[in-house]
Amino acid sequence: MIILSVTFILLCEVLKTTNGKECTIIKQNSGEIVNSVFENIKGLADKLTLDEFFNITELDSVYSAYKATEYNEDEDLHIMQLLKKYGYRAEQHDVMTSDGYVLTMYRIPSDGPVVFLMHGLFCSSDDFVTTGPGIGLAYLLADAGYDVWLGNARGNVHSRRHISLSPSCAEFWDFSWDEIGRYDLPAMIDYTLEKTNQKQLVYIGHSQGTTSFFVMCSERPEYNDKIKLMVALSAVSYLSHTKSPIVKLISSVSPVIWKAAQVLGVYEFTPRNAILEFLTSAFCGTPATATLVCDNLVFLMAGPDFAQINATALPVIFGHVPAGIATKQLIHYAQLIDSGKFRRFDYGLKNTLIYGSITPPDYPVEKITSPVVEFYSANDWFGHIDDVKQLVQRLPNLLKFNTVPYESFSHMDYLYAKDVKELLYTNVMNLIEKQLKVATPTAKAHDRSRTSSVKQQADRKSLLHNIKIGLL
Repeated sequence: MIILSVTFILLCEVLKTTNGKECTIIKQNSGEIVNSVFENIKGLADKLTLDEFFNITELDSVYSAYKATEYNEDEDLHIMQLLKKYGYRAEQHDVMTSDGYVLTMYRIPSDGPVVFLMHGLFCSSDDFVTTGPGIGLAYLLADAGYDVWLGNARGNVHSRRHISLSPSCAEFWDFSWDEIGRYDLPAMIDYTLEKTNQKQLVYIGHSQGTTSFFVMCSERPEYNDKIKLMVALSAVSYLSHTKSPIVKLISSVSPVIWKAAQVLGVYEFTPRNAILEFLTSAFCGTPATATLVCDNLVFLMAGPDFAQINATALPVIFGHVPAGIATKQLIHYAQLIDSGKFRRFDYGLKNTLIYGSITPPDYPVEKITSPVVEFYSANDWFGHIDDVKQLVQRLPNLLKFNTVPYESFSHMDYLYAKDVKELLYTNVMNLIEKQLKVATPTAKAHDRSRTSSVKQQADRKSLLHNIKIGLL
């Protein structure tokens, strides 16, 4: 009866027109519909206790360690409020892409070198600060004197605006991480360099933040000259070896899911709306439930690492993630598993009209000439080592290929691990400092720079050889 009631409510809402929105009934985004349905569902949920959702009495042994933990307001604070709360200067900047999306960036200003941080799938700029000062990468970089800029891709909680399209409409969500790399990153990087009066910046990307970078620098190679150093935290491009059961499941039926999503109007995946706020609050609002419920869902996606769970920080983390993505982003990743290629979105029979070929074109990653440092981990289910090797062997300017020195380090540990500073960030910051000290060769030093170039080529051959035979 409950299912029938909810289905009826949803159907009624779908058939309503959206006042003031220029989209058809069929192309209304269901992610916007659920907000108006929420009160009906919440009324039902309020009659039940958490024990009926999840036997909380069985968690006493875990929860007892966190009895003293009280509600942390950081769960509900905006990123600007978080930064100011902990004593950091903060700025908000809006930039428009060439195809009309309005993106919001945040900045911890400084006179130091510019570092641009780009989040992964389901995430936002918040994820570089939610673990708090002394741990969050944005805080550590700011403490070291860098001018820190945090980007936000179209469609997440901070970038849901367009000059003519509404998030209530399907047209708004017609993008994948291809458009994020093709339009969003160039717009944000150009804006950042203009505001800081710099010609280059350091780029740090996690997960999808690496994917979109590889798209940008292969499809718009002129942006390679604007990157002093690219640091890839779990590079995601080729995906045929992924171990994530959720992603593999989606991949196995991705054409069906994509068609169903279009028919049902599910263009936005995990929107940050009233229902999601309720669920993350109910199941991720205490350290115990966050550890045993929400974090296990993340493990299914990205790989398990129980030892590095910072349980007291999880309620804050899940207060800011997931931040919302287009369904098409997830489908695009799923397609890479099936194809074994790193290529553009597969539209099936429409490929010939869109690309002039039966299959989507591969991204020409050989055009990525900016210097790249890659960090990978053995327990990363989303960025499997065999897939990462396939990418780095094609990069012409790979500087270093680093293993995180902890066997169980997983995909989301790059952001949330208790010991992420010691295991990863200290090394990242040392590499940035070293790269920034590399002087541009002068005319007088031509012979010396030529010798250095020959040595770099030899070092790269040795590095790729070690990767190939499995020494790294």
